[in-house]
Amino acid sequence: MSTKTPEDAEVEKNIERWRIKKMVQNLEKAKSLASAGLISLMIPPKDQIAKASKLLNEEYGTATSIKSHTTKLAVQTAITSSLQKLKLYSRTPPNGLIIYCGNVITDDNKERKVTVDLEPFKPVSQAKYVCDNKFHVDELYKMLESDDKYGFIVMDGNGTLFGTLAGNTREILQRFSVELPKKHGRGGQSALRFARLRLEKRRNYVRKVAELTTAHFITNDRPNVAGLILAGSAEFKNDLNGSDLFDQRLKPVVMKLVDVAYGGENGFNQAIELSQDVLGNVKFLKEKRLIDEFFDNIAKDTNMYCFGMDDSIRALEMGAMKTLIVWEEFPLKRYVCTGGNLESELVHYMTEETAHKMDIFKDSDGQQLEVESMDFVDYAATNFKKFGCTLEFVTNKSQEGAQFCKGFHGIGGLLRYQVNFVELNELERGGDSEEEECDGGEDFNDDDFM
Repeated sequence: MSTKTPEDAEVEKNIERWRIKKMVQNLEKAKSLASAGLISLMIPPKDQIAKASKLLNEEYGTATSIKSHTTKLAVQTAITSSLQKLKLYSRTPPNGLIIYCGNVITDDNKERKVTVDLEPFKPVSQAKYVCDNKFHVDELYKMLESDDKYGFIVMDGNGTLFGTLAGNTREILQRFSVELPKKHGRGGQSALRFARLRLEKRRNYVRKVAELTTAHFITNDRPNVAGLILAGSAEFKNDLNGSDLFDQRLKPVVMKLVDVAYGGENGFNQAIELSQDVLGNVKFLKEKRLIDEFFDNIAKDTNMYCFGMDDSIRALEMGAMKTLIVWEEFPLKRYVCTGGNLESELVHYMTEETAHKMDIFKDSDGQQLEVESMDFVDYAATNFKKFGCTLEFVTNKSQEGAQFCKGFHGIGGLLRYQVNFVELNELERGGDSEEEECDGGEDFNDDDFM
């Protein structure tokens, strides 16, 4: 029996996070015909299923007094479906339980029943029952956005920047500049007074930074960040860390002191880079390292990479793909066409708009085909193990991620052995050197990834 590696567990967690994010987006769009008919039920880990069942039964009784027959029927139907879901659980799961039930309106104005029971990957924070004309997904959004947050203080003789890094999102909380007197040998008898004034201004500077540090990184009498990085080009960061003015509640979360060559935002970026050893699991850095490796392979022309839809699919089918990299909002779908005069199934990868424009739903004789469609990202998340590769989702929020999504259409990969796709394409065309454009397979120049 093979044991799951930490890398496998991380990949599965990322896929679960992506699936929940997609589900949340769909639930958020859902609306009910009735003024109330969609139920959102949150059960924390320590609450009992029986308690939630009792609440729903009481709400069912209360619903009988609703004057509108349509609304009453919608509410009672949703409560009944929720109770049926609860019967599937003898006890509350370790992280709690979230249930969404009700009839929603589809795009063609028809009603569709939605019943979702979810065991979240993070604990439910509070019990909640809401019956509304929409689903309440705030709790799920909190779970998705609650990656560990790290605080950064970039401090030098010109000023200080306060920032945070959470997942792949950087945020500058505050920055201010300062003018401090420099050391000099002039002054004669006043030299000691100048030195004393200089030290006093430095202490006042450190005091101000310490006070702002408490204001930014302490909430409800405790640190609001998982860790704190102190960075700077001079001794100020050491003075701050060793000062009695520095909040003692933040001492335990100071992870590293970093020497940077710059102040301000450039120093912030450099501090993130130099803190990789302590921030190794932050999504921002992982995404950056992955795409940097991808760009590096392209720059060196190693033939250990692929990009674009066609070459990526070919690499998967050859078993050459080591790491499939996909934009989490990748727009293409996978269409499988069968029937008609087709001798075998025909697979297309394209957007929904292109599929209708090309009319792939009929064969050459005009007969209607049986077509199954699926978002390619769904297909990749379900089947990546069959191809013997790992799957990594990237966003377009980081600079590198935006470059990958825009310049390479949001799909590519790192290979386990060299493959020359240009030669393969020429062989398939029977030596015809005329290159044909295909979805996501355009040629790129150095500017796209430099």
